[in-house]
Amino acid sequence: MESGTIDRITIAEIRDRTTLTVPEAGRVFGMSRGSAYQAAQRGELPTIRIGRRIVVPVPALLRLLGADLESA
Repeated sequence: MESGTIDRITIAEIRDRTTLTVPEAGRVFGMSRGSAYQAAQRGELPTIRIGRRIVVPVPALLRLLGADLESA
């Protein structure tokens, strides 16, 4: 990955996961780590808190993207 570029994650790569980290969810949208945390803080990324950890549930993220869980 070149400096200043974001290595994106595809929908196909996340379908079998239950949660993503906030930076991983941001990469789905091509966002930087900082932008992803800001979006999560504003409620633009769906998050849940487990102890001190903040994660993004994959089903909620897929709904946000309009991606059907049944389609491949």
